[in-house]
Amino acid sequence: MADKRIAIAQPTFLGWAGWFDIADQVDSLILLDDVVFSKQSWQQRNRIRTREGLSYLTVPVRTAGRLGQLILDTELAGTQFVEKITRTVSQNYSRAAHCGHLFPEFCEILEQGAASGRLCELNCSLIEWIFARLGVRTPVVRSSKLGVEGKRGAYVAKLCEAMGASRYLSPAGAEQYLTEDQAEFHARYVSVELHVYEHPIYTQCFDPFVPFASVLDLLLNEGTNAAAIIRSGRKPSRPLGDQLV
Repeated sequence: MADKRIAIAQPTFLGWAGWFDIADQVDSLILLDDVVFSKQSWQQRNRIRTREGLSYLTVPVRTAGRLGQLILDTELAGTQFVEKITRTVSQNYSRAAHCGHLFPEFCEILEQGAASGRLCELNCSLIEWIFARLGVRTPVVRSSKLGVEGKRGAYVAKLCEAMGASRYLSPAGAEQYLTEDQAEFHARYVSVELHVYEHPIYTQCFDPFVPFASVLDLLLNEGTNAAAIIRSGRKPSRPLGDQLV
């Protein structure tokens, strides 16, 4: 098997720097769109830096009577949120160095994605735009297109197999269930690596610096420097089961 490294991630709304660092260092990225939508998760909201600290931007979706709906089936609850989000971003980033040329692009992509009526399409449109601004060229495929079934680690391992991957780079937060299901990866000759990341410090509109905002905060403040800043936080990944010293 060729040495192919992939990552699998849910299509989050305006994800943080670490999400894009994972995407930037793999041969392919699978967007996990055929798993159950989680209300009030990163799938529908993220945070920006405001004078008061980190504040949420939230995309309202239809959930009544739709328990267990998949991310790809989740519908937006109208498009009124577009104006609210753009107004909030404008109010907090008017002094950001790169707001002048990136903010209109963001507004356009947000509006176009919202017009689809689907959360997944909105998020994927924003991810594509952010990739372009960061210069990330990693090929992307949606899990729903791969014809794979399963749960938890077994599903992830099967997705790796379907992509011909020998290495899987995972967010560190998934360590417990991946450890429990490690045999699924062994059976498919896939090694599991955990992402290690030290959040970089960069210019924000307000002091002091607060980490873990959406990557939109980084883009509007640092522009073309954003990609290098993201990569500066990258540390060597660690094998599943190893502990940080």
